[in-house]
Amino acid sequence: MISVREVHKSFGRVRAVRGVSFDLEPGRVAGLLGPNGAGKSTTIRMITGFLPPDRGGIEVCGHDTISGSIEARRQIGYLPESAPLYTEMSVQGYLDHRACLWRMARADRRRAIDRCIDRCELRTVRRRRVGHLSKGFRQRVGLAAAMLHDPKVLILDEPSNGLDPTQIVHTRRLVRDLAEGRTVLVSSHILAEVERTCDRVIVIAGGEVRADGPPGDLSRGRVKPACVVEFKAASPAWLERVVPEATVTLSSLPDAWTRARVEGAGDIREPVAAAAVGAGVALRELHLETTSLERLFIDLIEDTGGKP
Repeated sequence: MISVREVHKSFGRVRAVRGVSFDLEPGRVAGLLGPNGAGKSTTIRMITGFLPPDRGGIEVCGHDTISGSIEARRQIGYLPESAPLYTEMSVQGYLDHRACLWRMARADRRRAIDRCIDRCELRTVRRRRVGHLSKGFRQRVGLAAAMLHDPKVLILDEPSNGLDPTQIVHTRRLVRDLAEGRTVLVSSHILAEVERTCDRVIVIAGGEVRADGPPGDLSRGRVKPACVVEFKAASPAWLERVVPEATVTLSSLPDAWTRARVEGAGDIREPVAAAAVGAGVALRELHLETTSLERLFIDLIEDTGGKP
């Protein structure tokens, strides 16, 4: 449903996007991750037709976003991070206005508005002015507006922004439901939300795709294995003898305890435990660090020198 091919975009001397490519299919939720200035928002704006790429091409449901811009945009429901709402309108009135822009017939408008109000849990506030709503409710009004014309592609920029924990759980479930028969692209900086919501994660840093795949598989083979050891001893020499070629990062803890993070030695729990017993060292924690999307994200950003 979305095909991005070797897309480039520059603003003066700043190369915001450098050869980004990916394909997104219906029935799945893809997450777009990246630090501020990484090219994430620029990529979204090119997909939605707000910006033309300098080089490369983008298709939405088979329509080129330049030569077939109108048809491509008709396939998209877009929720920007700060949804542009008319605050003097009621929720019902605003959604009716948005439905009119899509040239829906009166009966179709009513059905679409009722459906979206129910799905976004807005029934209790449908008669209230948008300007009197909390930030969380405004976000849901924006999501309802993006869904009105039943688009084949949904692009959601920070959809859980401003929501309370209960609303976040509902939004996460709603996004998963909306993926049935649609292509959904979610942009977020909240890694935990991406892990729980998305089937696929695309990490952008320095204007390039740095990683692409299922959240659970991305870090395999990329994140250095690490073992965490907390011990009480006068010196870490006993541990360094066990892993002479590994990278050991030490940090002091209260009550003379030391925390060591050992990278590059694999699963060393058994030899470390045996060495601690032999040296009479007290251990209170010994575990293999679970690889995570957060750790991968940090490592990828560090590979770019911390530069977006």
